[in-house]
Amino acid sequence: MQIHFIAIGGSAMHNLALALYNKGYQITGSDDAIFEPSKSRLQKKGILPLELGWFPQKLNTSIDAVILGMHAKADNPELLEAQKLGLKIYSYPEFLYEQSKNKTRVVIGGSHGKTTITSMILHVMHYHNINVDYMVGAQLEGFETMVHLTDENDFMLLEGDEYLSSPIDRRPKFHLYQPNIALISGIAWDHINVFPTFENYVEQFEIFIRKITNGGILVYNEEDAEVRKVAEAATNPIRKLPYATPNYKVENGITLLETPDGDMPIEVFGAHNLNNLAGAKWICQSMGVDEADFYDAISSFKGASKRLEKIAATLNNVAYKDFAHSPSKVEATTKAVKEQYPNKKLVACLELHTYSSLNPEFLKEYEGALDAADVAVVFYSPDAVKIKQLEAVTASQIEAAFNRKDLIIYTNPTHFKAYLKNLKSDENGMALLLMSSGNYGGLNFDEVKDLIQQ
Repeated sequence: MQIHFIAIGGSAMHNLALALYNKGYQITGSDDAIFEPSKSRLQKKGILPLELGWFPQKLNTSIDAVILGMHAKADNPELLEAQKLGLKIYSYPEFLYEQSKNKTRVVIGGSHGKTTITSMILHVMHYHNINVDYMVGAQLEGFETMVHLTDENDFMLLEGDEYLSSPIDRRPKFHLYQPNIALISGIAWDHINVFPTFENYVEQFEIFIRKITNGGILVYNEEDAEVRKVAEAATNPIRKLPYATPNYKVENGITLLETPDGDMPIEVFGAHNLNNLAGAKWICQSMGVDEADFYDAISSFKGASKRLEKIAATLNNVAYKDFAHSPSKVEATTKAVKEQYPNKKLVACLELHTYSSLNPEFLKEYEGALDAADVAVVFYSPDAVKIKQLEAVTASQIEAAFNRKDLIIYTNPTHFKAYLKNLKSDENGMALLLMSSGNYGGLNFDEVKDLIQQ
């Protein structure tokens, strides 16, 4: 098949392009901006566009399918040409469904924890040499691409994002997958630019549950009140499997998970990650991996990229970065690091970077999110607020929203980096936590090791 990608350079899109190329498809594509690592990875396979921009002449009737990325606009010249020619146009999730409609589809949904749970399941499958097709939202150690597609594998494991499918398909991505096995990890209002009310956001998960095939399985986090409510209210003919955070303890900076064979040391930590692990266990068991084999594999899981990823450590100090940006995830991540290092001074830094987090109305959702930190720092860029065409937010609004009078606020990247450089640990050491879906206006995370040497 000959496939053309409109907006091939995105993280998800270029991984799908690589997966289809590896499967033997002919791939072409366009984009108006392509950054690393997408650029090098596409170039290596010979499918990097020769020049940036949109070229309607690339579209012709010999193309079997066009895949439209979210980065493109509804008036994109290539999209208009594809529509004019009557070509079959798919959104990213729509095409993944086409590739997996004859497989057992396992979809991991939820406002937070999706990537970690999907990564845990993949780690277990990889450990036991069980081949599955997959799409995950982060680059994983030991996996060449974030998307893998075959004709022969029985299972397709999909991270189920609730964001929109494409510029011309306003359905949430996870509504298109029609899972045989589904999981919901948590529901915490997000994407307020698309779902303006909490009720509207929750409704998307109710629809997701209704999309589970008859006789399918719903695994759900019973500790999340909203998840429990929508799961228990569902009336379609499915089997429901609740899960909760397992028993564990922390000794000398090591998390020990209670198992039928005794306490087992694991690499990941924090109540939210142990909760994720419990959900992953139910899914793996539903995919044919027994409990003992799951524990054998999960003990060596180090975490997904940018999810509580240790980026530096000295004798006394440690630094982590995390993709956390939603209020519930920020709170869970901050608590996790404090629990793991109770005696160290915890300096928790959060960048307000997303549309939701920079919205003055949404800011109040962050109240208490950084309370577990000894020192709480918020960074935001007024330029990012302007670019997103949002109402300006002020330092006093942020302080009031977090309800923490000692909150430190930075808007200048140079001043923020100087603050990190001058940090001093106390006698028990310091834990530095950097939470963001951005980079604090240009912070090089590789330099953090130098910043925590004192």
